[in-house]
Amino acid sequence: MTNIDNNGIIRIGKIKFTNVWPLFYYFPLQRPEFHNKVSFEEQVPTQLNRAIAEGSIDMGPISSFEYGANFRDYLLYPDMSVSAHGTVRSLLLFHREPLDKVANGSVSLPTTSATTVNLLKIILEKFYGGKPAYTYAAPSLGDMMNQTDAALLIGDDAIRASWEKHGYLVTDLGEEWLRQTGKWMSFAVWAVRKQTVERYPELVKRVFDGFMESKSKSLADPSGMIGEAVAAIGGEESYWRTYFGGLCYDFGRVQWEGLQLYYDYAWEMGFLPERVPLQIWSESGAYRPDLSAARVNE
Repeated sequence: MTNIDNNGIIRIGKIKFTNVWPLFYYFPLQRPEFHNKVSFEEQVPTQLNRAIAEGSIDMGPISSFEYGANFRDYLLYPDMSVSAHGTVRSLLLFHREPLDKVANGSVSLPTTSATTVNLLKIILEKFYGGKPAYTYAAPSLGDMMNQTDAALLIGDDAIRASWEKHGYLVTDLGEEWLRQTGKWMSFAVWAVRKQTVERYPELVKRVFDGFMESKSKSLADPSGMIGEAVAAIGGEESYWRTYFGGLCYDFGRVQWEGLQLYYDYAWEMGFLPERVPLQIWSESGAYRPDLSAARVNE
């Protein structure tokens, strides 16, 4: 297990996507209890996934698939995720033909999210019985669609592309997952390295409380985030109000059940080498919730 000395500072990774803003926007980083004890390091999801696996980051929002691949090293904060029960608006498959035809066509994938890529593979291969040809490409809708029958975009790239007059069919992967399973889907989870919990249990608790405070304030009054999103990315205030309001930042039993089902499918299809248990952090000690009823009837 890799360990990189952090000089007593908890290094928190921060994704460069708007979907995590509510958990960071009002985090009280300037308070005395965090001075010289906590730092934020902003990265794209793939960089953050790698950094936390290597131990150069101690905690942060990682792709759900990354937790599945390295769960032995992590605990998950409860009440913190990027989840949806249906529409996401930032995980979009653009395609010329209906999904049953795309399932045996060619699909261009981004390199920025293993969670969404494998979710798409579950949808096309398990739910539609297909076996498409996948290629990876930079997240440019026009270039991707010049080469393949469908293109997957995530995050702010998907949002911008959805505003274009592109003429393609668009499938929201959150909506499709709900339609096929009836479950929630968690796209990002908040992982804490077990070593960090062991070394700094009190600080880990204070950091959790800081995130909870930011989440509460951001969702109670999202106007600040909305204004920054319009300035930085574009679009109308009404779009961003709907976007932030449509995502869920909780991580409780209904989210756990949906994520457990995703992990079970990923293991069955060979995307993960073993079954993945959820290991939840709590102030009184880590635990594994009983999710034996998470499967749907197939």
